[in-house]
Amino acid sequence: MVKCWYFNDDGTDQRLAHQHDPVQLVDLEKLTEKTGVLYWKIDADNYENEGKLSEIRKERGYTYMDCIECCPEKLENYEDKLRSFFLEHIHADEEIRFVLDGSGYFDCRDIDDQWIRIQVTKGDLITLPAGIYHRFTLDEKNYIKAMRLFVGEPVWTPINRPADDHPARKTYIQLANDNFQQTISQSA
Repeated sequence: MVKCWYFNDDGTDQRLAHQHDPVQLVDLEKLTEKTGVLYWKIDADNYENEGKLSEIRKERGYTYMDCIECCPEKLENYEDKLRSFFLEHIHADEEIRFVLDGSGYFDCRDIDDQWIRIQVTKGDLITLPAGIYHRFTLDEKNYIKAMRLFVGEPVWTPINRPADDHPARKTYIQLANDNFQQTISQSA
């Protein structure tokens, strides 16, 4: 099961857990309520036969998928890529990731502009809504293999903060003001 907590920005290595003392945990219901992020647990070793990923893809219109491995041996310009993934940004479309192996962290801004750190591990599938400020980093294991899913053709363009005038951000803010009811009902 995914673990989430409020991020403690103590200036140390981004790949560390960055938890407050005591830890300020965020449960899944609160995560969705505060960010619109959706989560599913899927059998990463048997997802083709399990059928859950197929159902989610069909329901949400995810038509394109590929896989990426992030580690020093497999990702060209690894250090530069890791730094760029950790820059705060939005996308015009949802960001969907299914962790096939390894682990890492997605950080998302909640509706109060506080960072929530989401630890993803094998079997976790998360959907970050279009327009949410977020970033990604590996953890200290320096390895993740993830399936990237998209509605239609993939769009890789990050829009760095500030992007408050971007249409996706404005829509996101409206959904946040409506307490993400549309997002929550779509995941039910």
